[in-house]
Amino acid sequence: MIHAKQYSSSGPNLIIIHGLFGNADNWHSIAQNLAEHFNIYCIDLPNHGLSSSMPDATYPKMAQEVLDWASENNLGEFYLLGHSMGGKVAMQMAALDQHKTILKLIVADIAPVDYEPSHTRILEGLNVLTQTKVSSRKEADSILSDYVEMPAVRQFLLKNLVKSETGQLTLRLAVEHISNSYPTILKKPVFEQAVMTHTLFIKGEHSDYIIPKYQKNIMTAFPQASFKILTGTGHWLHAEKPLPFGSLVKRFFTS
Repeated sequence: MIHAKQYSSSGPNLIIIHGLFGNADNWHSIAQNLAEHFNIYCIDLPNHGLSSSMPDATYPKMAQEVLDWASENNLGEFYLLGHSMGGKVAMQMAALDQHKTILKLIVADIAPVDYEPSHTRILEGLNVLTQTKVSSRKEADSILSDYVEMPAVRQFLLKNLVKSETGQLTLRLAVEHISNSYPTILKKPVFEQAVMTHTLFIKGEHSDYIIPKYQKNIMTAFPQASFKILTGTGHWLHAEKPLPFGSLVKRFFTS
């Protein structure tokens, strides 16, 4: 089951997919900004937010889940935007899109390549957090600080904390499933052939998630790809410069 948050109810459909450890709410400001032009659905991926858990979260399985959700909700044709892991899910959706329902695709700061592990300590901290009874965000932050040094990253992760009926704080993340699927999450999507969907790759200027040597991989998988660099941003480019990012999205999808 995929959970989605809808913004607006007019204009062409746009599905937005968050990255690892995120959820639909991460895109609230962007969605509000774009809702004047699109009927937007920000979704929670499997194992995240209010969507169902998925023990073996491969890209084909996650992508098919979102495509099935779009079909069940009669979206018809739609634009698609994904960031980081969500960008890989979006790329996989385009590869599986037999009915050509995806009009255009934007991939934010990720490439169709295998990546090295970089979230191991985060997963360790989240696993400890799920096994500990916490009653305040301050307490949760203190636990997480032993594993995650940067306060901004901890605050992002702790956006998944919700209060249960017993008053305890719990994570709205299937941490065990994410941990078990992590080696797969690092892999590139599965392509049987080149994807001819018009696709824009947006790179954060200071991010190393897209580097020059990945261009061959991108052009092989997406021959119709074009590229933009958002200056002064890192991997969280949409959060760091939401207005320029939103302008890029609007321009590409409406041109």
